[in-house]
Amino acid sequence: MVSAELAAAVPAVVFVLAVALNAIAIGIDQVRCADGARLAARAAARGDTAEAVRAAGLRNAPDRATVLVGNGDLVQVTVTSPVPGPFGWLVGGADLSATVRAQRETAAAP
Repeated sequence: MVSAELAAAVPAVVFVLAVALNAIAIGIDQVRCADGARLAARAAARGDTAEAVRAAGLRNAPDRATVLVGNGDLVQVTVTSPVPGPFGWLVGGADLSATVRAQRETAAAP
């Protein structure tokens, strides 16, 4: 009797554990998007080249991430990445995204 109940419960426990681990992976990738956007915005505010800004953003960003850089007095960097793992469909097909704005730096007079 007990073995039949256990056999029915184990797949449910495994599924809940898999969903929980996927949720942790989603959270980690969201933080990585924010870190990549922060580093890229800092590089853009310093006046680095577009390639250097994208490289700075992708350095900490998740795999398959994209970096969009907007110009102006305030630079805006958005890092977007697809949701990782097999349960990404649970969030409705949304992508992870982080946007950071930074004031352009000006050179100080000597």
